[in-house]
Amino acid sequence: MPRKLMLSLTAIFLVILSACSSSPTSTTSTTTAPASSPAAASTAGTTPSTPTEKKLPRVAFVYIGVPGDGGWTYEHDQGRLMMEKELGIKATTVENIPEGPDAERVFEELAQKNDIIFGTSFGYMDPMYNVAQKHPNVKFLHATGYKTLPNMGTYMGREYQSAYLVGMAAGKMTKNNHMGYVGAFPIPEVIYTINAFTLGAQSVNPNVDVSVVWSNTWFDPATEKQAAISLLDKGVDVLAAYQDSPAGIQAAAERKVWGIGNDSDMGRFAPETYISNPKWNWGPYYVKTVKSVMDGTWKSEAYFGSMKEGITEMAPLGKNVPADVKELIEKKKQEILAGTFDVFQGPIVDQDGKVRFEQGKKMTDEEILGTTWFVKGIKGVIPK
Repeated sequence: MPRKLMLSLTAIFLVILSACSSSPTSTTSTTTAPASSPAAASTAGTTPSTPTEKKLPRVAFVYIGVPGDGGWTYEHDQGRLMMEKELGIKATTVENIPEGPDAERVFEELAQKNDIIFGTSFGYMDPMYNVAQKHPNVKFLHATGYKTLPNMGTYMGREYQSAYLVGMAAGKMTKNNHMGYVGAFPIPEVIYTINAFTLGAQSVNPNVDVSVVWSNTWFDPATEKQAAISLLDKGVDVLAAYQDSPAGIQAAAERKVWGIGNDSDMGRFAPETYISNPKWNWGPYYVKTVKSVMDGTWKSEAYFGSMKEGITEMAPLGKNVPADVKELIEKKKQEILAGTFDVFQGPIVDQDGKVRFEQGKKMTDEEILGTTWFVKGIKGVIPK
């Protein structure tokens, strides 16, 4: 990716993790405004106390995996690159950090040297929260969690909107009406995404069912492939997955079964059998957030962006998806963008036959983010 040249002071940042099977990697740089910029230029008549160089905020990102995963971390890293290019900031990145005590040590170390820290995995919530309380002058931003402080906000997107559209495509593509879904962890964001996918499929094909198994991983291709195979062995003819790797759609391609990825456009991994998948676009959020810190307008919030805001979208439909399906999806997409269609609007019935939301009633954000149940048509158990 092209980057603007900038003046920077480079420092080596080492993170030492104990009892961890993977080795984290990091890159570190701090940046000041270029000498040619208005902030850095000297002018005649300035007093000794007038600053001649404006320091840009020091920004750090903590990744659960590596950008090479082709999915979740890749898209966050693309967002970082966009932020760096637009704002002239070279951020620190720390990769492959497990959720738990190791993450807390990393956040503590970064808090000593940075002004803004982004943590990009659900399991970083408590470690970041603990560190944020000790560093009130540092801004902490946590992806997908729900705990906030005056100096700690959360950010997430309405991925369920794009998941609904992908589900519609899947419902049109299945021949035997049996679809499979490999879930990462049984947390609300995964559960409501699977629900949205199922509702989308049912909207065009009421006879479909979706079998769900859990990998309990974010990025473990071998484990995720085995989970996918367990569904393929049951005869599903469309397979979706909520993980960071393309292992699921690759397993599907080996059986010549339609595949659906996650997080990033994964069509290149199985071009002949690829349908589409929900896709993230974090760049605008990272630019906006860092800018707000720079101009002093930042406030802690629980950001929940939509397709209209561009934070989530649907990856391009695969080359073998028929034109009429593409037209159908595009029409529904425009309704979502216009705000005339809501994915989670009743009637919504759960897998036990209970009416959760009556006709016309919309789920609130709190209800969506607290989802712990499956909709009708899903075969699978949510572990307690």
